[in-house]
Amino acid sequence: MANTSATLWVILTQFLLLVFVEGKNKVPAIIVFGDSSVDAGNNNQIPTIARSNFEPYGRDFDGGRPTGRFSNGRILTNFISKVFGLRTIVPAYLDPAYSIKDFVVGVTFASAGTGYDNATSDVLSTTRTTKKKLKAYLGEDKAKQTLAQALYVMSLGTNDFLENYYTLPDRRSQYNINQYQVFLIGIAMKFVENLYGLGARKISLGGLPPMGCLPLERTTNFMGGKECMQSYNIVATAFNARLTSSVASSSPELSILLRQDKERAHIPHFSLLTSLSVCSSGASQLMN
Repeated sequence: MANTSATLWVILTQFLLLVFVEGKNKVPAIIVFGDSSVDAGNNNQIPTIARSNFEPYGRDFDGGRPTGRFSNGRILTNFISKVFGLRTIVPAYLDPAYSIKDFVVGVTFASAGTGYDNATSDVLSTTRTTKKKLKAYLGEDKAKQTLAQALYVMSLGTNDFLENYYTLPDRRSQYNINQYQVFLIGIAMKFVENLYGLGARKISLGGLPPMGCLPLERTTNFMGGKECMQSYNIVATAFNARLTSSVASSSPELSILLRQDKERAHIPHFSLLTSLSVCSSGASQLMN
């Protein structure tokens, strides 16, 4: 838990820097895509075993009840939303307690267990539907302005390796580990381009954490004395390097400028001071 808290605050610091550096640019909403690291309860509403709507989850959340967040309390996006002066929660899109009037200032489409390999096509369709609802609720001009000024947070990728490539045979029969990284990054960059086409101009693109040190990987590493799986960490480092390269060489119309925090070898952090801000920070993949 201590490592989780420390990592969360490292990421939050990056967004605090964005607040100060880009203070003149208002962020009216937080729009989230990802896995269990940023799922606020969407999986409560779908048939899956990947849920956290039971104790001890939520024991430190408002009311001391489980909400579907994979945390004892708030998750990363709650803190980010608060930093930007918005609500202290970012509601789940499928939560029946919320509607378009709530989503105006924030919504998460994240679903625990998901990854780039299986997630992006369906969620883009849902995003387009939400965009139409937002236009109907706010009006064409106000909706366009909100979508352009909103911060889009992407936190996924760990499941693609730990729950897909290393667990199931299909992708391993199609790709070696390097080819699979390139495959995933292609999906990630295409997703960023599609978000840009939908009006997004500030996007936080998450890389991978040192996933070999996640609690489950250490617990099941019997041959390695329950230490970190270094082979997984090496893959995470390689993936982040490729992601960094892809972001740096992306379409000129995205006008991307990078500033890297080189002190954390496994987890690249970037503050992008342009019309499209893409912050690569993989530390958010904590509990998948």
